[in-house]
Amino acid sequence: MLGKTLGAGAVALLLTGAAWAQDQSIIVQSTTSTANSGLYEYLLPIFQDKTGIQVNVVAVGTGQAIKNAENCDGDVLLVHAKASEEAFVAAGFGTERMDLMYNDFVIVGPAADPAGVVGMTDVQGALAQIAEKAALFASRGDDSGTHKKELSLWSASGVDPTAASGQWYRETGSGMGATLNTGIGMGAYVMTDRATWITFGNKQDYIIAVQGDEDMFNQYGVIPVNPVTCPNVNVAAAQTFADWLVSEDGQDAIAGYTVADQQLFFPNAPDQ
Repeated sequence: MLGKTLGAGAVALLLTGAAWAQDQSIIVQSTTSTANSGLYEYLLPIFQDKTGIQVNVVAVGTGQAIKNAENCDGDVLLVHAKASEEAFVAAGFGTERMDLMYNDFVIVGPAADPAGVVGMTDVQGALAQIAEKAALFASRGDDSGTHKKELSLWSASGVDPTAASGQWYRETGSGMGATLNTGIGMGAYVMTDRATWITFGNKQDYIIAVQGDEDMFNQYGVIPVNPVTCPNVNVAAAQTFADWLVSEDGQDAIAGYTVADQQLFFPNAPDQ
């Protein structure tokens, strides 16, 4: 009898410990660029030391991250496709969307520059020129934030690159690092976020060909998942993380992350 009593107590203790551990951890559905750039490896230990909350990151393309969060497979969404983020909140999946930080997109290409676009700051003109010369272009083709932005820029340039799919326009269906490797292997131009390019280790003879257009602005947002829609959300820990990111301390931490003396993300949460 005593053994059974002790067993029940032990089970209760384990359950209490499991509940406490759950209260101290969250899942962030995230775009790949924040992970590939090393930002989380720098940022999350600072947050965990301050709060005791463990953050587990699932890094996928923005489109997949949003789908995962809609399936209630996360507590916080951190991505870079503002229109899709606003739709996520409007549909009841998120409580609020907050601007977090920004950087920009660039188009990289081989030093030989077969399309003659190196040095251009007009991204629409550069894309139109790449298409006119049928120069190879490797696209992620994966519904990521980068892919969504790339398609919007092609549309603004008056070109439908998918009409040349499999010809000069190659869709990898892969993440940013894999697409860069594929593009470099075939000598194709590639659009990437600057943070990923700075930290990318297989540049070979590739250089930044097109940059500086305001249309290549890359805004990131953070959204706590709505517990009304997803009752399993760790509300307190998720809100603590989101609030810290947009706080003065969180914004300073983001600004402090550099690689090769280059700042990769620029905080721009309101009122900071």
